[in-house]
Amino acid sequence: MKKRIALILTGTMLMGFVLSACGDNESTEKKDEKTENSVETSSNTNNRTTFTVGFDAEYPPYGYMDENGEYTGFDLELAEAVCKLEGWELVKKPINWDAKDMELNSGAIDCIWNGFTMNGREDEYTFSTPYVDNSQVIVVAENSGINTPEDLAGKTVGVQAASAALELLQSDEKDGQKALADTFGALNEFADYNTAFTELQAGALDALAIDIGVANYQIKSRGEGYKILEETLNTEQYAIAFKKGDQELRDVVNADLKKLTEDGTVAKLAEKYEISDMVTLK
Repeated sequence: MKKRIALILTGTMLMGFVLSACGDNESTEKKDEKTENSVETSSNTNNRTTFTVGFDAEYPPYGYMDENGEYTGFDLELAEAVCKLEGWELVKKPINWDAKDMELNSGAIDCIWNGFTMNGREDEYTFSTPYVDNSQVIVVAENSGINTPEDLAGKTVGVQAASAALELLQSDEKDGQKALADTFGALNEFADYNTAFTELQAGALDALAIDIGVANYQIKSRGEGYKILEETLNTEQYAIAFKKGDQELRDVVNADLKKLTEDGTVAKLAEKYEISDMVTLK
């Protein structure tokens, strides 16, 4: 009887040892797997082969389709220069501006790089160094008789949907312009500024609230007949928006922007797109 009990106890102890050993092996494997995943996450930038930029395809001079049917612009050429430094392939992905956050958060794009205002959005994204000073302005027809923002009372004003100009006109905070917008007869939203300018030209709109860089480009390309009111709505800065917390990729791009500033690439592109007085990378 004692012998049988001793055998049972011995078997139980052996079984416990085997299970303990298996548990240790499983725990070790999980630790190894976790370590491998951590290494993979921390080295994403090192293993990167492509860089996908989300942009508004109708936002010259920062991103647009040229006469040859190719996507180009100041931002896209600067992104291309970053990719050459890193050995990445640039993937240009035109996006619906209303869906930019979904595109970024889903991982469909690596960043929003297309005249994107950082002011007031600092807590929503991880931003690069600001690279352009930009003002929100009002564009009207030269013969409209509109000379100040106060003259817009009762008028129909156009703006791009989900744009910084629209946010400004809807904001009742300290630097917001909701009080001004409340004097408008109507505030009409458009998918892009090309369409809005066509409406202005046709007389369906009295004015446009728009970024000054885009305004200058549109006026130059369309010829005479428009003017920018002297009084600006506000001043803001453009930066590249990365997904919140993606500091690693942001830091790589920031370092490359510094190199491209020092070697003259930024100045050359700014001159090409006629925004030298607005670029802050010096």
